[in-house]
Amino acid sequence: MSPRAKAQLQLHFCVLLWGFTAILGKLISMPALPLVWWRMLLVVLALALVPRVWRGLRQLSRRMVLAYSGIGALVALHWLTFYGTIKLANASVAVTCIALAPIFTSVIEPWLTRRPFLMRELLFGLAVLPGVALVVGGVPDGMLAGLAIGVLSAVLVAFFGSLNKRVVDRADALTVTAVELTAGILILTLLAPLGGYFSPEFDGELLVRPSRTDAWRLVILSLGCTLLPFALLLVALRQLSAYTVQLTTNLEPVYAIILAILLLGEQRELTPMFYLGVAIIIGVAFLHPLLDRRKPLPAADTAADSGKTSD
Repeated sequence: MSPRAKAQLQLHFCVLLWGFTAILGKLISMPALPLVWWRMLLVVLALALVPRVWRGLRQLSRRMVLAYSGIGALVALHWLTFYGTIKLANASVAVTCIALAPIFTSVIEPWLTRRPFLMRELLFGLAVLPGVALVVGGVPDGMLAGLAIGVLSAVLVAFFGSLNKRVVDRADALTVTAVELTAGILILTLLAPLGGYFSPEFDGELLVRPSRTDAWRLVILSLGCTLLPFALLLVALRQLSAYTVQLTTNLEPVYAIILAILLLGEQRELTPMFYLGVAIIIGVAFLHPLLDRRKPLPAADTAADSGKTSD
C-alpha cells in the first residue's frame, strides 16, 4: 500500500472515530456539562504525560496563553451545546447542525480577519436554507429546543475555528490543545452552578464519580475519539493536501448519522423530510471545496477542533 493510500485510510478512520463522539454522547447517561468536563479533563491529563507539551508551554508568551485560553472557552461552550443538543434531541440532529458550521464561517471569518466578503460564500449560505427548512420540518416538536442549541453550537464552531486559524500555527499543536482544553475546564467549572437554571441536561455535579459503564465510555470518547484521531490526522497530513482533508472531513455527519441509525435506531424518531434536508446541507458542504479549491483547511490542527467537528 502506498503512503498516500495509507494516509487516506487513516483519515477516513479519523472521521469515523469523530462520528462516534455523537453516539457516545447519547449513550453516556451523564448530563452534557459533566460529560464535557470529564472529557476535557481526561484529555488534558493524557497530554500532561507528553514531554513535548511541557516544552511547548515554556515557549509560550503570556499573550499567547491568554489568546489560546479565550479560544478554549469557546471550544468548551461548543462541546457543551453540541452534547446538549444530543441530550435534548439526538445524535443525528446534533451532527446535522454542525454541518452548518462552514456556512456560518463564511460570514464570521471575513469579519474576524477583515478580509473581503466573497459573494460566492453568500450564495452557498443561501443554497443551504432549503435544507435547513426541511430539517426543521422533519424534527419532532419536542426536539426543536435541541435543534436551536445545535445551531448555536455551529456558530461557536465558526468563531473558534476562525480564531484558531489566526494563531494555531504559532505554537506546537499538542500544546495549543492542552492550553485550550485546560481553559475549557476552568470555564465549565465556573458555569457549573448555573447549569441547572437553563436545563437539567446542563446540570450535574462535576466531581461525582461516573458509573463504571459511563467511565469506560468517557475514556473511549476522550482517548479513542479525541486524542487517537488527532495523532492519526497529524501523520496523514504529511501525505495529503488540505483540500483532500477538508473534503473527507465533510463525511463526519454522514458517518455519524449512519451510525446513529445502525446503533441507536434514530430513523424511528425522524421523518424522511429531515433526511432530505440533511442531504441538501451535506451536498452544499461538499460542493463548497469542489468549487473553491483555494480555500484553506478549516482549523483542524488541534484535538479541540476535531472534537468538534468536531464535535
